[in-house]
Amino acid sequence: MFYRRKLILAILELFGGKLEKINLQKILFLICQKQERPEYDFIPYLYGCFSFSANADLYTMVQKGILNDDNTSYWIQDKKNHTSSLKSTDLNIITQAYRELNGLNRDSLMKFTYINHPYYAINSTTAERLLTKKQLAKVYDNKPSSAETVLYTIGYEGISLEAYLNKLIKNDIRVLVDVRNNPMSQKFGFSKSQLIKYCSNLNIEYIHFAEVGIQSEFRQELKAQSDYDNLFNNYRNKTLPKTISTQERILALLKENKRIALTCFEAAICQCHRKPLAEAISKLPGWSYELKHI
Repeated sequence: MFYRRKLILAILELFGGKLEKINLQKILFLICQKQERPEYDFIPYLYGCFSFSANADLYTMVQKGILNDDNTSYWIQDKKNHTSSLKSTDLNIITQAYRELNGLNRDSLMKFTYINHPYYAINSTTAERLLTKKQLAKVYDNKPSSAETVLYTIGYEGISLEAYLNKLIKNDIRVLVDVRNNPMSQKFGFSKSQLIKYCSNLNIEYIHFAEVGIQSEFRQELKAQSDYDNLFNNYRNKTLPKTISTQERILALLKENKRIALTCFEAAICQCHRKPLAEAISKLPGWSYELKHI
């Protein structure tokens, strides 16, 4: 079993074997904030901090009969000692969290996380009810907003879905433009149907333009930077001249929405075709904006 799932089971065990779903997300978040390398990342969502990845793990454990759930709560099915499988540092963190948080109801836990981590309350539907005006002002201060028009590019290699989504949120990106030829991924959250769902949950529009991608057979045997450079020279000479209308559509999206991001896999911008694509868009008539790689 993945260690991160053992962490969830240990939390449930220490907190009496059963927790409300919202409470579990909050407690898991607060524990992860104290880990040197957090097992889960979180995004600001309807009730504050939320991890789609943890939610997927919880669903899997329910399907395997390790956990049970209903509309509001999760509880452990077996009688195993799950805390015994944890690292001592994590067991100490969970034990301390139990001392601080056990007995707090849903509203109290939400309020606690909102006050101490206001960024994660920016999309909350309960913050106005739970917080004072002064506390709420800190939440609003953490809400990204910009009037500048910027074309971003972003890769998801090496980061979690939540870390990726936080980059979009913190840069106030309103449209995600997927420029992969084949928008499928073995990594959780990054296939087309998943990205549509998760972006929609955060009021980010998702659009896919397969024609500006590079087919997978041309991406084989890429070992040195020179291999990438040769691939992108071919892309500039053959693909980009044939897709000017799509590039113009992307520029129109930028003008309309002000902050959009081209996305593909590679973390290193010099090893991704989104760089020559973005540069081609920046040379179209009517361009007078900024280009940033994040």
